[in-house]
Amino acid sequence: MALQTAIGYPEFARLIRHGSRDFGIDLDEAAVGRLFMYFQELRRWNRKMNLISRETAEQAIVEKHFVDSLALLMLLDEKQDCLLDVGSGAGFPGLVCKIARPEMAVRLLEPRLKRVSFLRHVIRCCELTDISVQSCRLEDLSAGEGEPRFTCIACRAVSDVVHFLALCERFYAADRRVICMKGPKFREEIDACQGVFDPWQLETLYEYNLPFSGSSRALVSFKGSAR
Repeated sequence: MALQTAIGYPEFARLIRHGSRDFGIDLDEAAVGRLFMYFQELRRWNRKMNLISRETAEQAIVEKHFVDSLALLMLLDEKQDCLLDVGSGAGFPGLVCKIARPEMAVRLLEPRLKRVSFLRHVIRCCELTDISVQSCRLEDLSAGEGEPRFTCIACRAVSDVVHFLALCERFYAADRRVICMKGPKFREEIDACQGVFDPWQLETLYEYNLPFSGSSRALVSFKGSAR
């Protein structure tokens, strides 16, 4: 099934601005224009490869992928943080955050080569700098590899909290954070940890609802604890 109900720039701009304002995030005209270009390329590429579900209505794509990705910016500092987005897929959340906050350094990890090609294509189309795409999994990344040094590791629907924290353990640093973007069952995952996150400490638990569907979401942030 093809993507439903083609959305043009005016409606896209209205939706993305409405959604981002719910998080206290303002988007300038340049950012909205680049996000729309990204949205158009996603629609075009998705006809040939499964970047996202082809059955998803376009307003839902804006909300569940673009707007939801912007929520991560509530916990990031554009000028201080360097984001490592693990399992970027079609660029959510890392590429969306980069377009919205172009001064922030972003590194995308995505093992699937077709998606890597798509990400690099959008980066070129949007003329973004200080962003890279690496075709690998977090397990394959050397602990001290890469510049600039990332301050935040984020994942969105990649893994459960316990497994992801375990993968991040060798990247431990006292000033580094791990942020998991979760759906409505996030409390079950946290309870399953039984409060043991060593060497990470639960720092922030921010619950929110998506602006149009009301779907429940959470940002679960951990920081490096003293060893």
